[in-house]
Amino acid sequence: MHNKKFLWGVATAANQIEGAYKADGKGMSTADVLPGNDRIKYIFSPKMLLEKKFDYYPSYMAIDFYHHYKEDISLMGELGVKCYRMSISWPRIFPTGEEAIPNDKGLQFYDDVFDELHKYGIEPVVTLSHFEMPLALTKKYNGWENRKIISLFEKYARCVFERYKDKVKYWITFNEVNSATKLPFHSGGAIPKNKQDIDRIGYQILHNQAVAAALTNKACHEIIRDSRIGCMIQYSPVYPYSCHPEDVLAANNFERDRESFALQLFVKGRYPFYSRRMFKDLGISIDTTEEELQILKENPADYISLSYYMSLTYARKSFIAKQTNGNIFSGIKNPYLTSTEWGWQIDPLGLRIALNKLYEEYGVPLFIVENGIGMQEKLEGGTVTDDPRIKYLHAHIIELEEAEKDGVDLMGYCIWSMFDIVSNSTGQMKKRYGLVYIDVDDYGNGSFNRYKKKSFEWYKNVIANNGLQEG
Repeated sequence: MHNKKFLWGVATAANQIEGAYKADGKGMSTADVLPGNDRIKYIFSPKMLLEKKFDYYPSYMAIDFYHHYKEDISLMGELGVKCYRMSISWPRIFPTGEEAIPNDKGLQFYDDVFDELHKYGIEPVVTLSHFEMPLALTKKYNGWENRKIISLFEKYARCVFERYKDKVKYWITFNEVNSATKLPFHSGGAIPKNKQDIDRIGYQILHNQAVAAALTNKACHEIIRDSRIGCMIQYSPVYPYSCHPEDVLAANNFERDRESFALQLFVKGRYPFYSRRMFKDLGISIDTTEEELQILKENPADYISLSYYMSLTYARKSFIAKQTNGNIFSGIKNPYLTSTEWGWQIDPLGLRIALNKLYEEYGVPLFIVENGIGMQEKLEGGTVTDDPRIKYLHAHIIELEEAEKDGVDLMGYCIWSMFDIVSNSTGQMKKRYGLVYIDVDDYGNGSFNRYKKKSFEWYKNVIANNGLQEG
């Protein structure tokens, strides 16, 4: 990379690594009611999560980062990363979300984490809400469907900004915020009345979170000198299945409605020109005020951060083809691409396409805060020979460097993930993403010992060389 200050990093999320779900005054989060294994059907039918008792909740222990953070950050120091993209658990600070006084033991935990990171020269990149919020706010207000949550989130954000203003300069408001329109509970702690209600509640969540993010952006700039605060989306370029004009139109509409719509709110501070027709076609209306629209306009995000795992292919409704799985959104199987064992299509060039499209449209710096591959792996001889992961990452970093040569303003790149963690989509440990193997299975059994994989040493060399040697 030509940028000598490029932030090579790794990423995790609090609910997938911390464990200690009730330690030191932490409240229950929405992630704490997600079961292990086969969780995806409950994510799409969230009412069942509050009605059913499951045998195992992986967030309760996760990989126990809460008690291993010094050891884990030491590994990051050995790896040589420049940044660590992580999240704060909102209910660890405000257990129900409505306390007048924050939980000091929760605040102290993150103080200790940030101090440990700075000991190794690692910049924290902190997400304020990564697919979790106080469960009490779901039960009382139905989460982000209710405007009341806007002021509660702003209070939480101002609290952590004041506390960590000398320790954290890079912030992100919401993780994969565009998922709200499809996963209202996962992204917004809200339970739709029925399947027909998902569109209305999803876009209301997105609006309320956009307003909250704008207020949070304003607070961050007021409280923390030289701070940068961004939005974050899951982004996959959407290809038309053919050059049939209806396929082209379908792919265009799918991408802008499911992915670009959120960026119009968070970065341009306005509703896109096509929103009126889109809402009419969906048969929905959402509550907004002129004051809120002005808040959006005046306080846009400083940068766009994104997760990139795959591209998607889409076609006209009358077209019948084999479907493939995806991170949040699914599409048609692309005959030119291979897939992971979970059906996620592998498309390194798609990353370059995505970065060029985003920079051309929005003109703000971009930060890849998630990119990686989940695989089933076996620990042998104290390590994992994960050559397919190295191949995947190598191919994506090549395209990252090509995007920089294209002129895209790139802040950094974070591998998902530093460690094997609880899979967000499946609730399993066997879908392993890490550079470090964690000895724990899908039911929390194991030594919890950490073992460096072959990819750990490979990425260490990439960071030391500020990119691929041949680049």
